[in-house]
Amino acid sequence: MTDMIDLFVIGGGINGAGMARDAAGRGLSVVMAEKDDLAQGTSSRSGKLVHGGLRYLEYYEFRLVREALIEREVLLNAAPHIIWPMRFVLPHSPTDRPAWLVRLGLFLYDHLGGRKKLPGTRTLNLHRDPEGAAILDQYKKGFEYSDCWVDDARLVALNALGAAEKGATILTRSPVTSAVRENGGWTVTVRNHKGEEQTYRAKCIVNCAGPWVSDVIQNVAHTKSTRGVRLVKGSHIIVPKWWAGQNAYLVQNHDKRVIFINPYEGNMALIGTTDIPWEGRAEDVEINESEIEYLLKCVNRYFKEKLRREDVVHAYSGVRPLFDDGKGNPSAVTRDYVFDLDETGGAPMLNVFGGKITTFRELAERGMHKLKHIFPQMGPDWTATAKLPGGEMPNADYESFIETQREAFPWMPRALILYYARRYGSRMKDLIAGATSVDGLGRHFGGDLYEAEVKYLVAKEWAMEAEDILWRRTKHKLHLTEDQLAEFTTWFDGWKAGARA
Repeated sequence: MTDMIDLFVIGGGINGAGMARDAAGRGLSVVMAEKDDLAQGTSSRSGKLVHGGLRYLEYYEFRLVREALIEREVLLNAAPHIIWPMRFVLPHSPTDRPAWLVRLGLFLYDHLGGRKKLPGTRTLNLHRDPEGAAILDQYKKGFEYSDCWVDDARLVALNALGAAEKGATILTRSPVTSAVRENGGWTVTVRNHKGEEQTYRAKCIVNCAGPWVSDVIQNVAHTKSTRGVRLVKGSHIIVPKWWAGQNAYLVQNHDKRVIFINPYEGNMALIGTTDIPWEGRAEDVEINESEIEYLLKCVNRYFKEKLRREDVVHAYSGVRPLFDDGKGNPSAVTRDYVFDLDETGGAPMLNVFGGKITTFRELAERGMHKLKHIFPQMGPDWTATAKLPGGEMPNADYESFIETQREAFPWMPRALILYYARRYGSRMKDLIAGATSVDGLGRHFGGDLYEAEVKYLVAKEWAMEAEDILWRRTKHKLHLTEDQLAEFTTWFDGWKAGARA
C-alpha cells in the first residue's frame, strides 16, 4: 500500500494523458494507469487531424467548433513538430450541398475561432489551379481552407511524458481490476505488466477510459451513472499517394458524409472515415470489406485515377466513444464531452464521456476546474501556453528548427534529420545521445529505424513491445519489408529478454 495520492487517472488515451499532465503541473500527486499501451485504443486510430470540425456547423454546433478552432492554434504552438498546417481542397459537387452553403460554412470556419496563424479560405478554379489537376473535369469549382495534421499516438505519448516530467507515475499494460470507496478515499488495485498486483490509495479517481468508461463505472468501481456513450466505428484505409502537391482533399458523398484524403508518411494517402454504430466489444473492432468499398467508391467519384481494392496497403478501425445525446444518426451525434462527478461517500469520481482529440487540453483543464473544491491547494491553469515535450523551439518555428539541426548534426542524412525532427522535435538530441556518425546510432533495421531510437522509446516512452515502436510511437511498420519487420521483432524480443535478465 502506498501513501495517499491526490488523483488516480484510469485510461492512457489522449484524455487520460492530458488530464494526468494538467493535474501534475498543478502540483497534485498523480498516477495514471492504462490497461494496454498508450494510445492503443481510439487515440491511435483517428483521422489524425486537429480541426474545428467543419461539418459540425451543419448540426449548429457553433460553440464546439469555435472552441476546437481556438484549440487548433494553441496546440500548433505547443507541438509544432507533430502538429502542422495543412490545406484542404474541397471540390464542389452541385448535386450535394449548394456552393453558397459551403462558402458560408467556410466563412464561419475562418472567423469563429480567432484564426491568427493559418491562411483563410480561397475559391479555386479546378480546371486552372494545380490542385484540380487530379480531379475529374466535371468538377469545375472548389474551395481551399486550412486545418492541421497531428500524429495522434505521439500526441498521447508526449502528454504522458509531460506528466511524468511533472512528477506523475505512468503505468502501462496495467489494468485497474478494482476501485473501492473506503475511509473517505479510494483503494485502487492494479495488475501491472508483470502480472503483479499493486494497490494505491487515492483521494479522487478520474475515469478517462474512453470506450470502456461505462465498464469502469459498473464493473471496476461498482457505481452508477445516468450518462453513457455510444460507440461509433470509424475506419480508414492507406493507399499509395496519387496526386502531386502537399494539399489534402475533402470530398462530399451522396449520403452527406465527408471523406478526408490526406497525404500520409511521405508517399502514401490516408482516407477516412466511416461512421457506423458499433455494438460489440471495443477491442474487437476491425474494418470490413463494405467499408473499404464505401471509401474507394467515394474517392473514385471525384478523381481521374481510380483506386482499386489491391491499392489498399493497410487499414485500421477505431471506436469513438461519443456522448450519447439520443441522436439517431451516428454522424449527428455530438463530438462534445460531458463530465459526471460522483462524490458519494466523500470519495469523488469524475467520469468523462465523449470528446475529440482536438479538445483534449481544454477538456483536461475544465475537468480540473470540476475538482477545484476537492483540491483547493492546486495551482492555476497552465497548459494553454506550455510546450509539449519536443515543442521547445523559438516562436514554434519548425522550419528554422530544421536548419539548426542540420548545423548541429552535419553527418546526418537530411531525410533522417527530417524524420527525427518530426517525431521528437527538440528532444531528438536526447535520442542521438552524443553520436557523431550514423554508425553511432547502432544497428540499422531498414528505412529510418536505428537501434538508438528503439532504446530511447523503451527508456523514455514506455514502449514494451515491437508493435509499440513500429506502429504507435512511429510508423516504421509502413516502410519496412515483411522480412525487415520480422527481423526487427526477433531482435527486439531477444534484446528485451536480455535486458530483463
